[in-house]
Amino acid sequence: MIHTTHTILITGGSSGIGAATARMLAADGMTVYAASRRGTIEGSDFDGRIIPVKLDVNDEALTIKTVHDIVEKHGTLDAVVVNAGNGIAGSVEDSDDEEVRYQFETCCFGALKTIRACMEVFRKQGYGRVITITSVAAIVPLPYQGIYSGVKAAMLSITENLRMETSHLGDIQFCSVLPGDVRTEFTCARKIVKKAATSPYADEFQRAMKVIEKDETTGMSANIIARAVLRQLRRRRMSVRVIPRIDYALVGLLMRLIPECIKLPIIKALYR
Repeated sequence: MIHTTHTILITGGSSGIGAATARMLAADGMTVYAASRRGTIEGSDFDGRIIPVKLDVNDEALTIKTVHDIVEKHGTLDAVVVNAGNGIAGSVEDSDDEEVRYQFETCCFGALKTIRACMEVFRKQGYGRVITITSVAAIVPLPYQGIYSGVKAAMLSITENLRMETSHLGDIQFCSVLPGDVRTEFTCARKIVKKAATSPYADEFQRAMKVIEKDETTGMSANIIARAVLRQLRRRRMSVRVIPRIDYALVGLLMRLIPECIKLPIIKALYR
C-alpha cells in the first residue's frame, strides 16, 4: 500500500535548510510543523500549512508531547525530517569533553530523541518516513571539524542501522540526505573551541577555517536540499543515501574509490 505524505514534523525549522524545506513541502500541499528553539520561521506560513512549534529536541518529554499533539490533531504523523543541529570547529586534541558533548547533544542525542518519539507512532500506524539531514562531512573528514564530521558519520550509520532494524515493521522508511556547502546561518553560528587561539594548531586552523567559511558562504542554496527532501517524500521507496548536486555526489563516489593513504593528504591539502 502507498501512503501519501500529508503531515510532517521538521526539527531545526526556524531558518536555513529547515525553513527552506518547510516552505517547499507546504507549497506542495503538506502540513508542516516547523519545530525549533525559537518557535518561529522565516517567511510566509502558506495559509496556515506551516505551523511553528517551540521545541528543544534535547527535552525528551517535550519532544514526545509535541509528536503526540500532532497526532491528536491530525490523526497521523506521516514523516519527520531530523534537521536540528549545530557546529563546532577546532582540532580534535583541543576539543575538551564539554565541547564534544555540546556537538553530540543536539546532533546525535536530540536526533535520537526525535526519532524514538516518532517511531512509537510509526509502529502503531505501520508506516512513516524518517529523513535525517547529515552531511558530506560524514564521508569526507574535514580538518579541524573532526568532531562535527564524527557526529554526522554517527548519524549516517545510525540511520542506516534503523533502516535495517525496522524493515519488518511495515512501511517505515529511513533516508539520509547529505548536504555539501550550503549558505545558511550555520557558518556564523558555529562555535570555536576554547583552546583554538593558543593552540599549536592555530595557524593551520585559521587557514582551514578561511577555506571552509568561503566554501559555505558561496555554497548552494538551502532550496537544493529542500528539493531533495521533497523528492524522497514523493517516492514510493526512499533512497538509503542522497547527496544533492552532482559535484558533491561525485565527491562521495571518489571517497569510496580512493584509498585512505591517498585520500586524506588530498583533503588536507585542499584546506591549507
